Amino acid sequence: MQSKPPQTNATNAPRTNAERTAATRTQILAAARALFAQHGYAATGTPEIVRAAGLTRGALYHHFADKAAVLDAVLHAEATAVAERIEAATDGIDDPARALDFGTDAYLSAMQTPGRARLLLIEGPAVLGPARLAAIDRETGGGSLRTGLAALLGDTPGDLDALADSLSAAFDRAALAIAEGADPAPYRTALRRLLTGLR
Repeated sequence: MQSKPPQTNATNAPRTNAERTAATRTQILAAARALFAQHGYAATGTPEIVRAAGLTRGALYHHFADKAAVLDAVLHAEATAVAERIEAATDGIDDPARALDFGTDAYLSAMQTPGRARLLLIEGPAVLGPARLAAIDRETGGGSLRTGLAALLGDTPGDLDALADSLSAAFDRAALAIAEGADPAPYRTALRRLLTGLR
């Protein structure tokens, strides 16, 4: 019986174990993201995920402890993408007020990626809880709103964390409304008005 030739990468060199591992994880997470975003976490089972990924359940459980761990990894990737969009939009802007304005636009734009608002603002908190979502935010370089507020307000006020949490809730509500089909423009204006009141 002939043995299968080793899998190769784009350069036709045999793929390393690390490359195969990364490719498998990518397949699982892409399939899970699409299913969680379309059907929700509760209505998606691991058999559907591995079928969509073209893999076995053994492959999934080799990389993830359970379905919740898959969701955690999906949310980590989504939060990273949002943080990177905000960082790119505000990089090099020294004026805190302008940085907050640009960051606001970047956040709302990033959250318009199909499925992202549902994943980060509905499925994630419901399944993993707000404490884990806050940890993911910290792990992915989140906290840009708090950093921007601290720069804007100068000496860090005692209520900065509460202020950041309150404004973050307004940002999330705007993102959800836009994801559900609302016109983004009034929400951008409303958030800018909230931030202007702090200056």
